[in-house]
Amino acid sequence: MVLPIRASAQDVGLAIGSTPPAAQVEDLDGNAVDLSRYIGKQKPVLFEFWATWCPLCKALEPRLQEARKQFGERMDFVVVAVAVNETPRRIKRHLESNETVGPVFFDAKGAAVRAFDAPTTSYVVILDAAGKVAYTGTGSDQPIVETLGRILGASRR
Repeated sequence: MVLPIRASAQDVGLAIGSTPPAAQVEDLDGNAVDLSRYIGKQKPVLFEFWATWCPLCKALEPRLQEARKQFGERMDFVVVAVAVNETPRRIKRHLESNETVGPVFFDAKGAAVRAFDAPTTSYVVILDAAGKVAYTGTGSDQPIVETLGRILGASRR
């Protein structure tokens, strides 16, 4: 029996090895987007729960940008903007002068926050190619590049 390799994770949010339930969010123009289109599609995916006002998210950004630079061809990156003190208009203004690692979706009704058991902004969930949770963490000093290296290295075997 071959067991999937899991990265170490903090004890926060979704359980390692679980699959998040479907969640509907919106693009920044108000169109419905089902996050399940990114889950279990033979490609790992990183979800970041984010807000324009979040200092930890801003501090985490260089680690995410480095991860995207190194692994962006082999996986997806998705940013879920929480609805706390946030609007699509404010997010659009922010994106005019700030880059993110992937498409930004707005969680207007908190569906993704609930589905991913997001405890705070700067929450990162990495799913393996089968759609199983391989890592969760919060804060600005998460080992994103190292974790993705382990997950993606294991997927080559």
